[in-house]
Amino acid sequence: MQPSKKGVLLVAACLAFPPFSFASEQSESKGFIEDSKWNAHVRSLYFSRDFKSSHYTGQSKRMAWGLGLSTIFESGFTEGTVGFGFDAWGLQGIRLDGGRGHANAAMDVTPVGDSGRAAHDWSQLGGAVKARISNTTIKYGNQFVNLPVLTTDSTRLLPESVTGTLITSKEIENLVIHAGHFTAISGAHSTGHDNSGYPNAYFVGMKRLDLIGGIYQFTDNFSSSLYYAWNEDIAKRAYGNLNYTYPIDKKQSVNFDFNIYHTDYDKKYVRRTSNGDIDKSINNTTWSLAGKYTYDAHSFILAYQQSQGGWYGHGFDYGSGYGTNDGGSTIWLANSYESDFNAKDEKSLQVSYELNGAGIGVPGLAFKSAYVYGWDADTAGYSGGKKGKERELFNQVSYTFQEGPTKDLSLRLRTSFYRATNKFSYGDNNEVRVYVDYPLDLMALIRKQ
Repeated sequence: MQPSKKGVLLVAACLAFPPFSFASEQSESKGFIEDSKWNAHVRSLYFSRDFKSSHYTGQSKRMAWGLGLSTIFESGFTEGTVGFGFDAWGLQGIRLDGGRGHANAAMDVTPVGDSGRAAHDWSQLGGAVKARISNTTIKYGNQFVNLPVLTTDSTRLLPESVTGTLITSKEIENLVIHAGHFTAISGAHSTGHDNSGYPNAYFVGMKRLDLIGGIYQFTDNFSSSLYYAWNEDIAKRAYGNLNYTYPIDKKQSVNFDFNIYHTDYDKKYVRRTSNGDIDKSINNTTWSLAGKYTYDAHSFILAYQQSQGGWYGHGFDYGSGYGTNDGGSTIWLANSYESDFNAKDEKSLQVSYELNGAGIGVPGLAFKSAYVYGWDADTAGYSGGKKGKERELFNQVSYTFQEGPTKDLSLRLRTSFYRATNKFSYGDNNEVRVYVDYPLDLMALIRKQ
């Protein structure tokens, strides 16, 4: 039986106030204004996908270039046994290029209407009220969430948000517990709080998503997490993680990261995404194991990922405005880049390299190159039942200025070269993203005056 909203909040409350809590965050509160944060962020994003064939997408190229402006105010908490506060934010998007002919809502950059025209500008306001007692915070309203069963995407021009209640408890040392109840999701290019941003999506909006879980830090080098989510009329999903780092010496270490999702899809969701051909619930288990060897500035990664179960190419589904409407970044698996290598019964292997510029005397520089190969994907819905293969070469280089008037300004170039057999995805393409990000701590500037 699916737990109710009250049940989730009751469990969270029981876990949140044990008799052996440690130092209290609320008792150390400096006040509503003194602990306040006010930040602004300016982002320029150029995003293009050059398709080798327009047969499967209807476009030979999709492209968008925009400017995103955001400001977020987070108040402190009032002093006392129970502290109160609020958060408020505003988003403004401006299209610089990528109008009719190149625009597409699937890129999550600019709002696109039924006519195929991209909006010139759009905006959104949001806010939440919050309260804290001891080391437990409850927040209600429009918020950004970063949990393995609900992750609002921040990789596009503007971030996604969800509306609902989230409890975060740190009453037990080394343990963080989350419980939440959400009723709406706003996509990365939406103008409302219950609008994914897709004009013709086969599912738009979130009915109800309840979640509970937590992460426990056993030692400095070993942690584990477990989460569960109930997404009404869509799916029930469990997630687990084990992460361990073995330090060889001051320069060398080995890390192992295991992630697993088990999803029971509701038959309503399966029927909708199979055009009525399947009228039953279906489950999927997808897991990944990554090993990472680090020597000074250099890291080498080997990862294996496997999906088991699904229908018509669907294996591990997620997304906003399409898929399961649980956030555009709700996939905490090793082999997720442009492709997620998450089709029904698909297996994939990754080899990658990372460079930390600080280790070679260039702090602020970072580089990553990854090659992922996937095989045995059940692509029945796309290619008459043939097993599909796909591969991707991913490269990303970024630099963050460390001092001077441009301190914290970052430049990032990301490319992916994607190829697939049987055309079970949206086709072979070359993807390019160029980010320019400039964060500003407005509160720090005010306090300097």
